[in-house]
Amino acid sequence: MGSGQVTDWQGKHVTVAGLGVSGIPAAKVLHARGALVTVVNDGDDARAREQAAELEALGITVRLGDGATLPEGTELIVTAPGWKPDKPLFVAAREAGVDIWGDVELAWRLRGPDAAPWLAVTGTNGKTTTVQMLASILKAAGLRTAAVGNIGVSLLDVVLGEEDHDVLAVELSSYQLHWAPSLRAHSAAVLNLAPDHLDWHGSMEAYARDKGRIYEGNRVACVYNVADKATEDLVREADVEEGCRAIGFTLGTPGPSQLGVVDGILVDRAFVENRQKNAQELAEVSDVNPPAPHNIANALAAAALARAFGVPAAAVRDGLRNFTPDAHRIAHVADVDGVAYIDDSKATNTHAAEASLAAYESIVWIAGGLAKGATFDELVAKSAKRLRGVVLIGKDRALIREALARHAPEVPVVDLDRTDTGAMLAAVQEAQRLAAAGDTVLLAPACASMDMFANYNKRGDAFAEAVRELGA
Repeated sequence: MGSGQVTDWQGKHVTVAGLGVSGIPAAKVLHARGALVTVVNDGDDARAREQAAELEALGITVRLGDGATLPEGTELIVTAPGWKPDKPLFVAAREAGVDIWGDVELAWRLRGPDAAPWLAVTGTNGKTTTVQMLASILKAAGLRTAAVGNIGVSLLDVVLGEEDHDVLAVELSSYQLHWAPSLRAHSAAVLNLAPDHLDWHGSMEAYARDKGRIYEGNRVACVYNVADKATEDLVREADVEEGCRAIGFTLGTPGPSQLGVVDGILVDRAFVENRQKNAQELAEVSDVNPPAPHNIANALAAAALARAFGVPAAAVRDGLRNFTPDAHRIAHVADVDGVAYIDDSKATNTHAAEASLAAYESIVWIAGGLAKGATFDELVAKSAKRLRGVVLIGKDRALIREALARHAPEVPVVDLDRTDTGAMLAAVQEAQRLAAAGDTVLLAPACASMDMFANYNKRGDAFAEAVRELGA
């Protein structure tokens, strides 16, 4: 299938791996272009049968309950991003010399010749916020844009849709990047790197390598985090177009070819005339919502990508002012008796929780859930001096309790051994008991939510509901 655009799909045997958010649109798009599509899916439940019936009505073959065998005559596999690289289907494909693309790769190949360039963002944490900030800045500059990709908006739908765009703000996960070998962004950023999804990638090295793919073939700027050397190493290793620049962002004073912060002002020393001497003011720290350190870093990364695309400084300021963060990302729920209650249920791993804990001085921390193989020693050691008390919930709370015993033995800990619907209210009541005026009660679980809740949104909602009961 090569690395160029594929124009003639007529009669090509394509296997789509996985029903769901990316599989169904991929199957439909390829079928409409004349490909002979077979969809394979591991599961065979009521939902899968319903989805299969919809595709079969169009003339697409669906095999439920068998996602392991390579269908006869397959010339290309298009996979859902979450399918692991070591699956038997992919082993068989590699042995047969069959290419494997993800939905992002398919979208990239199906773009027209005048398609909008992509400004791409990846990283362990902060991707969605950064992409939304970037889209807000691009809109403030009068550009037709959309925040797409891993953010929940299918790239296939956008690339093939009726609407015209000048540029796209694209969030990419490590899974999507793994399956997108020919993607070439205008400019891209890796925000940070911390252990995550190691069960999928197999090792930290493989995870970093997949994240680093976002820099391949960049034309204008590879944006990296000065505080995270691993991101700079990925830029060094990347094969980019002639003239592409490495642009750092930092919470400190920026050097030449960096964006940073000086006296409460976000400044650009990368996209200015005579960057040895000059800096351009972009916005004030107070224009960033919320102005927590890790979120200022997100804003600087978004600003760097926008500036790489030629956006004026005023649009950076206006775009950041217009931006409203999603729910459950350091959201201030209420103040009760002089204590602030903050919902950061989105902090589903240790790296995100560390950023959240760094934003406050004196904290009663509500944590726990599904650890996904994480360890908590580093997080607790770094945050110990800020902790006034801890309330632990969820299946893997013992792992955090043990880390607290090792690194913060003087901090009082309440261990809640219950997973019923009233558990969050009990956690908030215990936190209130531990907190004094001026403290922050922070839900930053450092764990996934599925042991007790449908998702992190429901966990955050339960927290907010419990805080409202306190206030009442």
